[in-house]
Amino acid sequence: MSSSTLVLPPPEVVAKYEPVIGLEVHVQLATQTKIFCGCPTSFGAPPNTNVCPVCLGLPGALPVLSRQSVEMAIRAALALNCQVRPVSRFARKNYFYPDLPKGYQISQYDQPVAENGSVEIVVDGNAKRIGITRVHMEDDAGKSIHEGFRDSDRYTYVDLNRCGTPLIEIVSEPDMRSSEEAHAFLTELKHLLQWVEVSTCDMEKGHLRCDANVSVRRHGAPQFGTKAEVKNLNSFRFLKMALDYEIARQIALIESGGSVEQETRLFNPDTGETAGMRSKEHAHDYRYFPEPDLAPLRISQDWLSRVESEMPELPNRRRERFLAEYGIREYDVQVLTSTRALSDYYEEAASKSRDPKAAGNWVMGDLMGALKSEGKEISESPVSAANLAELVDLIASGEISGRLAKEIFQKMFATGESARAIIDREGLRQVSDTGVLDRMVDEVIANHPKQVDQYKGGKTTVLGFLIGQVMKASKGQANPGAVNELLRKKLS
Repeated sequence: MSSSTLVLPPPEVVAKYEPVIGLEVHVQLATQTKIFCGCPTSFGAPPNTNVCPVCLGLPGALPVLSRQSVEMAIRAALALNCQVRPVSRFARKNYFYPDLPKGYQISQYDQPVAENGSVEIVVDGNAKRIGITRVHMEDDAGKSIHEGFRDSDRYTYVDLNRCGTPLIEIVSEPDMRSSEEAHAFLTELKHLLQWVEVSTCDMEKGHLRCDANVSVRRHGAPQFGTKAEVKNLNSFRFLKMALDYEIARQIALIESGGSVEQETRLFNPDTGETAGMRSKEHAHDYRYFPEPDLAPLRISQDWLSRVESEMPELPNRRRERFLAEYGIREYDVQVLTSTRALSDYYEEAASKSRDPKAAGNWVMGDLMGALKSEGKEISESPVSAANLAELVDLIASGEISGRLAKEIFQKMFATGESARAIIDREGLRQVSDTGVLDRMVDEVIANHPKQVDQYKGGKTTVLGFLIGQVMKASKGQANPGAVNELLRKKLS
């Protein structure tokens, strides 16, 4: 049954089935050089310039394993709660394609660098642990270009710059039961890998690519159904769209009396459909055998311990600690740990401030808003964490009002100066002198007899208006609490 004649089933039919999903995620490591040679991994270089005899597979050229690639693979494995193997081996994965000049890919087969890990996801408020089968290292192929040239209808162009770029492949267990869970898993995976600085995970540059294995079965059925693999999903939205379509397609086939074929499929984002590409390969089709030019990779306990000691605190542990130490809300914790750089910034501001909650509000509100409007990252913030903490403490001590603090913050963001320096230079201290405030309050009362009468007549909400007038007269420097107290006393 072709996709053009496929009638997707209604939701009540889909609800009778349970999807079974596993992901294979290819991640480009953030190294400066390729995995088996010294060629750069920079993106955007002219075609076929970042190449050498090793990544071109020329006769006599021998691979030399990059230590940095191994350490990044170990960091990724530790972030994913995997067991790092003391000995792993490289193998040749044989297949023929124009952008694979060696005629094989150097990968790992039966002895990967790490295995047996897990990632925790949360969907609709429910936590679930997704198993990680393995993490293995490999080199990337080149890129076949099928369009963009005058003769693209007749020829395929090949750019081999990407050949030999270091990858890790992360293979999950088939533990996901919906496209939402798969989306959450890939999102958390990206978050973790960026957090430990293993990869930028920039999907537009091909640094994160995903293949999805999906099958369906009736609820309660003990056996998995026949799976199809959807290849090269390069966005989170496409992953969810492809899975939703593929799940419905397989259910429609079964409901119509047909059967699902084990095959590789491609997703077309223009139509929102998957289409058959080829029959699904098995391991023996690749004729794996040990890579003769590379010795087994041995990771000593000392090496592993050193990498472990250099690992940052992981997001889940940091979330728990922020909740316990700083008393901020669960939602705020999620926002403030959305990236490691933002988390580090908040940590410094909170630890130097007497009011961690207020520091969090300033980070999430004024600071992130100002950065977004300027198109800047937190690492580019003109306001240092220490200066933000000082601003928060000046409010807490009553030296400046919240309204005045916002004015000072804008000057801090524009100049990079501290709040104290701006206050000293411009004389922006909060006015708490009762004699000065008394005169201001009397003047506001005299100038607004209508609002005074309304207040005395029971409309107490106009008190806010009168307070605002005093604040305006003082250019935001009056102590709001003292103004409130004086107004209530005089008006009663």
